Amino acid sequence: MTQSELPVAVITGAGSGIGRAVALALIAAGYRCALIGRRKAPLAETAAHSADPDRALIVTADLSQSDAVREAFAQIVARFGRIDFLFNNAGAFGGQARVEDTTPDSWDAVIAINLNGAFYCAREAWRQMLVQTPKGGRILNNGSISAYVPRPQTISYAASKHAVTGLTKALALEGREHGIAVGQIDIGNAATPMTAEMPKGMLQADGSIRPEPVMDVAHVAEAIVMIARQPLTVNTLFTTIMATAMPYVGRG
Repeated sequence: MTQSELPVAVITGAGSGIGRAVALALIAAGYRCALIGRRKAPLAETAAHSADPDRALIVTADLSQSDAVREAFAQIVARFGRIDFLFNNAGAFGGQARVEDTTPDSWDAVIAINLNGAFYCAREAWRQMLVQTPKGGRILNNGSISAYVPRPQTISYAASKHAVTGLTKALALEGREHGIAVGQIDIGNAATPMTAEMPKGMLQADGSIRPEPVMDVAHVAEAIVMIARQPLTVNTLFTTIMATAMPYVGRG
C-alpha cells in the first residue's frame, strides 16, 4: 500500500494524554494522522515521537470556534484528500466546584470544548465523509464514565459528558444511511497529566478523600485502534475501559 492509500485519522487534543497516545498508536498501525490542538509545540512533540513523522499533519485550532474548526478540516482534506476516522477527544475538566460556586465563565468554557467542539468536529468530518469515495467513515467520541455517574462537584463536566452521549446516539442514528459509524468510548482513570492527582486522593461521594488506581493510557490507545480498524458494517456504539479497581460501579 502506498502512502496515499493509507487510511486517514483525525485526533483532537493530540498534544498530550489520551490524544497523544492514540495518535502514536494509529500512526504505528499505518494511519496518516491529522493532529489537532490549540498549541503547535505539543503537537509537534507528538509527531516527533511517532513511528513516521511524515504521516503526521499538525493543525492548530480553537475547537470551541466553528469557523476555526471548518478551516482546520479544510487543511486536513487538502493534505490527505479524505477522512476515515475521527477521534473526538479534546476536552476540559474545569476543576471541582460546588453548584453555587460554579461561574458562568467556567460553565461556558467546559461546554464550549466538550460539547460544542465535539459537535463542530463531528459535523466537519461528517461533511467530508458524505462526499468522499468510497463514502463513509467512523467517528468515535471520547465520553467519560462521568457520562453515567458524576464525580462530586463536577457539574459542568458531568453535564457536558452526558450531552456527548446524546450527541453520539443522534449521530449514530443519522449515520446509518451514509455508512458513517459513530460510537463512544468511556474512559476511567487512564494515567495522564489530567489524572495525576488520583493516586494521591480524590473526593468521593461520601465526602471522604481516597486514592484511586489508574491504568496505563496505552491500553486505551490499543482499544481505540481496534475500533478504528473495524469494518463500517460493525459499530462499537458504547464501550467502557477503566482501571479495574477504581470506584465506579457502586459509586456513591
